[in-house]
Amino acid sequence: MDAESILQAALSAERGASPPAGFTVTRLTGDASPRRYFRVTNGRTSHVMMLADPFEPARNTFLQVQRFLEERGVRCPRVHAVDGPSGAILLDDLGDRLMNTRLGLAKNATEEKTLYKKAVDLLLDFHSLTSARPLPGGVDGFALAFDVEKLMSEIDFTIEHWNGGHLRRDFTDAEKAVIRAEFLKICRRLAKEPRVFTHRDYHSRNIMVGRKGGLACIDFQDARMGLRQYDLASLLRDSYYRLPEATVEELVDHYIRGVARREKVRLARGAFVKTFDLTALQRNFKAVGSFCSFHVKRGDSSYLQYVGHTLENMRRTLLKYPELRRLREVLFGG
Repeated sequence: MDAESILQAALSAERGASPPAGFTVTRLTGDASPRRYFRVTNGRTSHVMMLADPFEPARNTFLQVQRFLEERGVRCPRVHAVDGPSGAILLDDLGDRLMNTRLGLAKNATEEKTLYKKAVDLLLDFHSLTSARPLPGGVDGFALAFDVEKLMSEIDFTIEHWNGGHLRRDFTDAEKAVIRAEFLKICRRLAKEPRVFTHRDYHSRNIMVGRKGGLACIDFQDARMGLRQYDLASLLRDSYYRLPEATVEELVDHYIRGVARREKVRLARGAFVKTFDLTALQRNFKAVGSFCSFHVKRGDSSYLQYVGHTLENMRRTLLKYPELRRLREVLFGG
């Protein structure tokens, strides 16, 4: 059975029809998006079907970015068949093991660090191999950027969706003004940084670990231009997994050396690290808003367990910079 036939049989089975002999469709655990995933097996072959709203294939950002990444040699799932009107894409089956899951099985800190170095190397591929722009109109994300407006919209989103009931406090208008003013200064600095093509959501739940230990990135449809530190902060100040600060510093250095080796670009460590920290603040604050919105809008409280860790990431970072004292006092009371 060819890939197109497999996709149509999987769609029929998902809608309730009896699948062909030896053909199975199994619902998989999804991510934070409305997308649904199914494992489709046919004899010895196995694929994953991703279902979303109907789309026009030429304008679908997942397909745009996937094609671009595959062309440039960045490891990601291959596309085998597409049915736009059904919102279906048939992909490689990369297995069940997310990086986050694999980290939970790490026997020691060395194994943990080795896996993270692989993830940083994959990120270096993402940033360096995509440095040459595609043909005009090929990838919509190249026309989008983490500018001040976009970065601040994420700050405003968190302020709007801050769940006072869960977090046991609400912001006064004066406190909201301080938060916006302090983050505006941060976002203006971040928006001035040189830009690369960023994944935008690069963390341990969006990286697959293959059966032979190789890594592949997923969930890249929102990729856009932005500063290098955005993806690195998303990975190393992950809401889902906490690394020792010494390990974070070592992995930041691993990235800096990788850029020098691959791109012949020398990054000043001091300035790079401070921008990394400021990016992590913006990214973590945005994540808190996302987790609260899932609870308020969808009734999904499963992400609230990560709010405390994410806020602790922010608190520790803020303690490093006296000039951010006002923001720390508003968020944490001192």
